[in-house]
Amino acid sequence: MNALNTLVRPTPSDTREHRDPGEESFTGNAERTEEAPTSGRTAPRVRDADGMAVASFVMGLAGLLVFNFVLGPCAVVLSGLALMRGTTRRFRAVLGLSLGVADLIVLAAVTAADGSASWSIAG
Repeated sequence: MNALNTLVRPTPSDTREHRDPGEESFTGNAERTEEAPTSGRTAPRVRDADGMAVASFVMGLAGLLVFNFVLGPCAVVLSGLALMRGTTRRFRAVLGLSLGVADLIVLAAVTAADGSASWSIAG
């Protein structure tokens, strides 16, 4: 076995057993099921978009308590990217967007109230 064989994964068409169309399968069933073709590019992109939606929600939620000047804009950007890439977790991305905007509103209110960019629950 050489180094090239260890780096290359076999494709599903390489691992399938080749049979004649009239030949029965191992179970004795003459019907053959065809796999639905999947695009290798769309699945990772949607999975990345789902991760961005979750990250934007978590950052927006945490940004209400700490580091709202950093986590708020990050939540807004990540949720926008997730929505543009077509996430399946659309509601979570919208929540991340709204929490990121709320972070920025809290930052603006705190800055206007006492002139600082930080706040604490204790007062």
